Amino acid sequence: MDYLIKDHPVAIGASGKGHVNDREDIAYITVQFSNNVIAHFNVNWLSPVKIRMTLIGGEKKMLVWNDLSVDEKIRIYDKGIEVSNRDGIYDMLVSYRTGDMWAPKVEQLEALQLETEYFVNCIQSGDRPFNDGQAGLRIVKMLEACDKSLKKKGELVSL
Repeated sequence: MDYLIKDHPVAIGASGKGHVNDREDIAYITVQFSNNVIAHFNVNWLSPVKIRMTLIGGEKKMLVWNDLSVDEKIRIYDKGIEVSNRDGIYDMLVSYRTGDMWAPKVEQLEALQLETEYFVNCIQSGDRPFNDGQAGLRIVKMLEACDKSLKKKGELVSL
């Protein structure tokens, strides 16, 4: 998320259920950022259907990344809303716009190989990696917040 959203999370809410034992095997996680962006995660160890998909939506377009797709990993949809009056929430007029879908060609590369090359390059060049120890610490704090939120039945936990 650090790579896509140039902001750090401020709160996390998580709800889940353990069906096999006391550990949650299904969870729904909401991450809130200070810049009014939210991210939702659906994780499920029990699902018979493997889904590796990310949706990024905005006012003008939506990007869908499907890692399991062989030929169209990224689809960009020209679909959005146009708001004619942002002042009053009750008298706001919204018109929905639907346009074309575009699937840019994405070079198929092995993720582990790319990560290894990036790691070696950072060592050789002395560059600070974007996935450094500070990023790891932020992830651990987010996971701890998820655990606290699960114990509090989905209550938001500040970071």
